[in-house]
Amino acid sequence: MKQKKLSLLLTFIFIFSLTFNVFAAENNLKSEPQIYGKAAITIDMESGEIIYAKDIDKQMYPASTTKLMTALLLAKSKSKTDMLKYTQGAKVQPEYSLNVNLHPIGVGEEMSAEDAMDALLLYSGNDVAYMIADNVAKDAKDFSDKMNEEVKKLNLTNTHFITPNGLHDPNHYTTAYDLSVISRAAFENPWIRESMAKLKSTVKTSKGTTFIIDNRNKLLDKDGCIGGKTGYTIPAGRCLVAIYERDNRKILGVVMNSAYDQNDTIVFDDMKKIIDWSYSAKSVTLHKKDSVLTTKSIKYKPLGFIGHEKSINLPIILKEDVNYYDNQANKSELKEDINLTNMDLSSLKANNPIGTLTIKERNVSKEYKLYTNISKGSILKNNLPIYGVSAAIVLATLAVVGFIIKKILDIKRRKRRGKYI
Repeated sequence: MKQKKLSLLLTFIFIFSLTFNVFAAENNLKSEPQIYGKAAITIDMESGEIIYAKDIDKQMYPASTTKLMTALLLAKSKSKTDMLKYTQGAKVQPEYSLNVNLHPIGVGEEMSAEDAMDALLLYSGNDVAYMIADNVAKDAKDFSDKMNEEVKKLNLTNTHFITPNGLHDPNHYTTAYDLSVISRAAFENPWIRESMAKLKSTVKTSKGTTFIIDNRNKLLDKDGCIGGKTGYTIPAGRCLVAIYERDNRKILGVVMNSAYDQNDTIVFDDMKKIIDWSYSAKSVTLHKKDSVLTTKSIKYKPLGFIGHEKSINLPIILKEDVNYYDNQANKSELKEDINLTNMDLSSLKANNPIGTLTIKERNVSKEYKLYTNISKGSILKNNLPIYGVSAAIVLATLAVVGFIIKKILDIKRRKRRGKYI
């Protein structure tokens, strides 16, 4: 007997342990990843929805991720075959420059815009960024003005650029959110998309100097990473933009002000964590299908243009789930806007939408059609007693009128007969 009780107890403990582990696994899946980066974001590239958010509006220094904006302006103003001259502004740039780290380049040497794009995005050449600036604009100052004009076109309010390469300046800043918008715009350009996807490239100048460069994005071509841009200065910390595609779904990630360890792995680990989490993240339901959002009172006259007026409360319902991602941004910003348009009695049909629900998440809006489950027919059916009484009154009135008319006609006939007797 004791052995049987012990066996049952052990079985219970085993089952409880399994259940606890399942729930723990589910909770771990749902909990947001812990990263070193001070700010980070992931967005769905198709919808623009924010999936993961950590201090996305906190002002940060972008370091060389700035070069995505430089690349965007190059792609908009030049073609791949255009030749760019190496300038004095490029020549004086510090390390992580082709001229300093690989081979000296003379002022006036040329390279194709295609090679300049690769040197900018793969090698992250600080000198190449200034060469592009001097060839696209009058000078670096004029180029920074163009950068900030582009910022305004993207409707960003927390970004200001000073340099084309992102070397530190206290007035050169952005946010994780703003950088995600810039990165998305850059990735949508086919030339930039093609360049950032290269693992390596060969860059040549007009004097025959050849540079073989590798992409500094360690995640590229692994687990679905199809592009991105690295960045680092001491004030900015380690920064990274990465774009992934898995199962035909693209997600863009930004990590800012992460740690720079000896092997330079932390920022890449940060990115992998938020990307993996974002692909497994499930949106939460804000409103379920067939749920009543609100009610709307409408007035009508059962007998049309005559008679007394009645009112009825119409339940306003959805015919699909409304979902959103539960993150810092949506918790504080998500807004709902109900717009009812077809609210007259004749519009009340089973499959006829009577308005819309708009869900606003930062710069993304999703629209859902609204319906009511009360139709004109059901309202008419509920008013059958009124119609019955009204019909009886009409019939009685007609009978009385008919009787009166008959009496009048009879009197007239008798008078005519008396006239001829």
